[in-house]
Amino acid sequence: MREINRASAIRAEGLSKIYREGATELRALQEVDLEVRAGELTLLMGPSGSGKTTLLSILGCILRASEGNLEILGEDVSALREKELPRIRREAIGFVFQGFNLFPALTAAENVALALDVRGVRGGDARQQGEELLAEVGLAEKARSFPADLSGGQKQRVAIARALAGNPPILLADEPTAALDWTSGRTVIELLQRLAREQGRAVVMVTHDPRVLSFGDRIIHLEDGRIVREEAGASKAIASLAFLEGLPGQGSIQAVGL
Repeated sequence: MREINRASAIRAEGLSKIYREGATELRALQEVDLEVRAGELTLLMGPSGSGKTTLLSILGCILRASEGNLEILGEDVSALREKELPRIRREAIGFVFQGFNLFPALTAAENVALALDVRGVRGGDARQQGEELLAEVGLAEKARSFPADLSGGQKQRVAIARALAGNPPILLADEPTAALDWTSGRTVIELLQRLAREQGRAVVMVTHDPRVLSFGDRIIHLEDGRIVREEAGASKAIASLAFLEGLPGQGSIQAVGL
């Protein structure tokens, strides 16, 4: 298990994203301030069109903010040129998407190995590391299976294994449980929670699903491109109570309202 450092993995100040067409201006994101900490699962919630995916894309250096500053692992990426952003994505960030985006003609292990190949790990080393990553997400026995032979939940876990190629300290997930039944979705969210807590990664997940709230450490609510509320998740509250119950002289602490 990694030693978990709760330092900021991502720090955003005054982020705005503005789209202009003629005299028309659309503010998809408005003056967002946000800190994402290592070792935590942060949930971004809000109605459709609230700016969740736009924010995630900016945090992942896929889109550039129109205004504001963004730091990734202490590096000011707002000041970087466009051609330098792929380095940040390659070295620091793993992406998980709702649609899996697996190559149907490749096995699970080959899909993961492909992500390793673009990072310079090739041949037998890529295959071995790919199988190790699949084992990490509980799919060692599916390494040689093709996507068509996998369930939706298994495909998403292959996608998570692929996102772990290169051992990124940050994972960004866009609606990873949306296309899954709750049994499969719960397996995926528990995996993301474990990757944050046990390995010290900063995990940010966009979701509409209220059933995942109990797994988040922090919940960020967006409306009309703004953060309107931030709260500690039930997962964080339960962990804090468990810690307090273990302190000398505390006795039994009842969780009221959880």
